[in-house]
Order: sequence, then C-alpha cells, then structure tokens
Amino acid sequence: MGIVVFFIVSTMSVIAFGNDVKTFDDKINIEDFNFEKDIHPEYYEAYNIDEIPKNIQHYITNNENRKIIQYTPNFDVIDYEKKFEPLNGPMNSPWPMFKNNALNTGCTIYSTFNNPGFEKWFFNVENFVQGSASIDKNGIIYFGSWNNNLYAMNPDGSLKWMIDINGNVETSPAIDENGIIYIGTTSGNDNYALYAINPDGTLKWRYPGTNLWSSPVIANDGTIIFADADNWKIKALYPNGTLKWSYKTNHVIYSSPAINDDTVYIGCHDNFLYSLWLNNGSLKWKYNTGNWIRVSPCIGNDGTIYAVSLNGYLYAISPEGILKWKVDVGAGTHPSIGPDGTIFAGYNTLYAINPVDGSVKWTYNVPGKIRGGMPCISSEGNIYFGTSDTGLFVALSSEGLEKWRSWIGVCEFAPIINNDGTVYVGSSHDEWTGSGYILEGFLHAFGELDLNAPSEPEINGPTNRKPKTSYEYSFKSTSPLGNNIYYYVDWGDDMNTGWIGPYSSGEKVTLSHSWRENGAFTIRAKVKDTDNLWGPWGILDVTMPRNKATNNILLWRLVERFPLLQKLSIFLTI
Repeated sequence: MGIVVFFIVSTMSVIAFGNDVKTFDDKINIEDFNFEKDIHPEYYEAYNIDEIPKNIQHYITNNENRKIIQYTPNFDVIDYEKKFEPLNGPMNSPWPMFKNNALNTGCTIYSTFNNPGFEKWFFNVENFVQGSASIDKNGIIYFGSWNNNLYAMNPDGSLKWMIDINGNVETSPAIDENGIIYIGTTSGNDNYALYAINPDGTLKWRYPGTNLWSSPVIANDGTIIFADADNWKIKALYPNGTLKWSYKTNHVIYSSPAINDDTVYIGCHDNFLYSLWLNNGSLKWKYNTGNWIRVSPCIGNDGTIYAVSLNGYLYAISPEGILKWKVDVGAGTHPSIGPDGTIFAGYNTLYAINPVDGSVKWTYNVPGKIRGGMPCISSEGNIYFGTSDTGLFVALSSEGLEKWRSWIGVCEFAPIINNDGTVYVGSSHDEWTGSGYILEGFLHAFGELDLNAPSEPEINGPTNRKPKTSYEYSFKSTSPLGNNIYYYVDWGDDMNTGWIGPYSSGEKVTLSHSWRENGAFTIRAKVKDTDNLWGPWGILDVTMPRNKATNNILLWRLVERFPLLQKLSIFLTI
C-alpha cells in the first residue's frame, strides 16, 4: 500500500510550494460517476435522495464498506511557512467562520435568552443570498451574494463596504486573527476561486480555482483548508496564498472541512468521509457510507465525527474511522451539535440525537425542508434554522418546542449568532418590477426591539378590492426621539416601495397600489428613523373575492366537457 507524492515548484507565487497527494487504494468505478453523461450537475446539490430522479439514483449508490483503510504518513512536508509570515489562526470573535469554529459545531457560547424574534433590520442586495456569514471581533458581519459581491455590514444594518470578487458566493467567509477575510466563489470569469480580502475591503491575494461550494476553514496554525469542487481536490494554503498541499479525491466536493487537532475531515460525492493529516494532506483513513456526503461533517468534544449521507443516515465515526452507530434522519442539511452534545440533523423532520448511542431524543415536524438553512444553537440550547421551500425562519427551544417563526423567503443560508444574542440569516425571493420578476437577496437581523425605535405603523385603507384598480392606503408612525422616518411597504404581491422618505414623525403618508390578480394579500410596512433604529412591522390583510361571473363561466365550460355533469345539475335543480 503506497502513497505517491508530487512536489510542485513554480515561479507563480500562489502555487510556489506544496505537494499533491493521491492514493490509489480501493478504486471506485469512475464510470459510475460520469455525471457529464448520466447526471445533470444540478443534482450535485441534492440534500435528499428523492431530489434525484429514480432512474439515475443507482449511479450514486454502492454498498457500505465498513472495513476502513488506514494509512500512516511516511513523509513530512518542509515547513516553508516561517519563511513567509507569522501564524494567523482564526479570529477570536463571536462567529469567525462557517458554523462558528473548525469543529463545525454551529454552536456558540452566547445566549439568545432575551431574543424575542423581532426583525431589527434587513439589508437588500441583488440576486441570491446563500451560504452563511461571519462576524469579526468588532461586530462587523461579512456575507456574499450571487451578484459577485462580498459585503461588510455594521451591527446597525448599515453598509461598511463591499467588493466585487467576480464570482457567485455560495459559501461562508472565514476570518483570521489579523482580520483577513477568506471567501470562495463559483462561476467566476477570471479563473480564481478563493479570495483573501483585507479588513478595509481591498484585495490581498487570490488563488486559482473553478467552483468553491466548500467554505474555507482556518486551522490554529493559520492553514486555510478548502475544497475545489471541479478539480476534486482538497487543498491547504499558507496565509499568504501559497499552496501547502492538495489531495485528489474521486469526485466533486461540496462538503466543507472540519478540523480537530492534527486531522482534517471532509465528505465527498464519491461516498467517502476522508480523514487527512493536517500537516501534509496524506490520508489517515476513509469511510464509505454508500452514498454522497454532500454536506459537512462536525466533530464532538470526544473527537467523534458526525456525517450525513444522501442515503438518509447520520453516521457517528470514531477518530480511528470505526462506525459507532448510525441513525436514519432522512438526509438533509449539515449536522450541528448543541452545548450538551446533542446532534441536530434532518430534512423535513429535525431530529435531536443522543450522541452516546444514536437514539432519538425528540423530533420536530419542519414546516418545509431544511437544505442550506442548517441549525445554529445558542448557549442555552435554542435552535435556529430556515426552510428552502416555505421560506420560514424558525426558533425552537432545547426541548424542540417552537418559540417563534418568521417568513423571510427562500432560505439556504446557515444562520449565525452574535455576542448580543442577535441572530443573522440570509434569504431570497422574487420581486415584481412591473414588467417582470427579479431575484432579490436579503440579510436579516433578529433580536430585541430598541425602545427608541419608531412605532409600529398604522395602516388604513380598503380591505376588499378589485384587481387592476388603484386604491389608496395611509401609513403613520412616530419616533420617540422626534427623528424623521422612512417607510418600506411590501404590498404582498411580490412588489414593494423600497425605502421612501424622509417624512416627519407622526406625518400621515398616503400611497396608492393596484393588485394584478385575485386573492388574499398582506400589506406589511416597516419604519426606520435617521438614527437607523427600526420599528416593528405593521400589517393589514386585504382580500379580493373572485368574480361570480368568472366562476360561472368556468363551471359551464366544465359541464360542456363532461355531459354527465349537465344531467346531474338538471336533476339537482328539480
């Protein structure tokens, strides 16, 4: 059993040093994974086996091989790092990287006990907001969008800066102790995929790649670990952007790495959970789950690795690569770990799993599907997650009881928690422009209402109306500080006003709107003042009953098509 090592030396700074490690044991039939021929790439993103057509499911399934293969590294990589720059481990901040830490637990030491689920603010960007966000030691929130931008947000919801990184952002940033932000991109146009951004929003360096659906993670020695999906490689970089090592797998990688001490763990679409040495990228062992590991593993306090496979099972694997137990959770999103060690995983059901034996502590019937909106957990065990299909953001107690929920739009974004208990989450939904739909993204902040914020706006106007007819509605809010205020009105039909104003505190504002079709709609209005303090949503439900004549026409068309119904209708009228 051998390991082939390639040392690559180049004059290009971004690949100056490193080794490429590839093992050839336990070969997989690569033809079974020829997705260019058999499977459309969109299925790579599946979180549940039912999201893949049944006629091609067999291409991604093989039997579990519980006889794991273990490797002992027989070489060391020369430590060039000291020649470049000092160590830069992760920043000591409320949420410095994907799922908060290198263990990928998704749990914080901060409480959300006083968080009632009030939407403090939201920030609107063009296009889809996916992946997750990070927070530095100054409370600055970093997140990206499919509009190629990385954003830095102040805690009050105002924009600090943004930078174009020339690719869609579908991952989470990672922040080192010097404030450097590392972020991956997909679908870029410049052949670069990992970017290092200075704290002031300027580019430090960029590293070549194709599509990064894998969020970078920072080891304590400053090594940056990520996966380049299309090249099937797990890579390690020094903090200056030079290659330390790379490891070639047998398929694409959407999973983000987790690190514990000297070991990197990551899942792959070749069905294996990989265990690699952090210092040189050689393989310690790999475990075959029998199906894709699309999502990221997490690591418990005792070193147990938890990974979800597309076959529906959550696996508990010992640090030596031995199966401890497995339990069916219906596949789904990345697993998370609560403060007491409870494992949370699921798809249309959220499971709370006992880490000792894999028994189910409780379940919660999710009002939708959990895909990228994986759970994050506060210090007292409150759980927060989003749904992709119903667009809900949900808060549960540690016992699985619902505390509150809020509609935010399609959520494939892992929520994060700040040190003041504020929870941030991203979402996306279509907005009607008057001539067509555009995709809009949002970052939402949920926390406590500021007592100096403007009042909930009063909304007055007709609640029954006809389509394609303009109606007037009045809005009124006051600022306790006497500040001027701005209104944001969501008409409930995928149209909104954006922020309009300023208006004087207590001034009645009249706006008109017409709806395109029949149905029930909810007008929502939010107010913020010149100090960027946001008040509660005001709500008014409006309905438009169907036209009886239209209903009769539809009925008689149905009768004409089915003559038996005509005879029945005549009989009933006698």
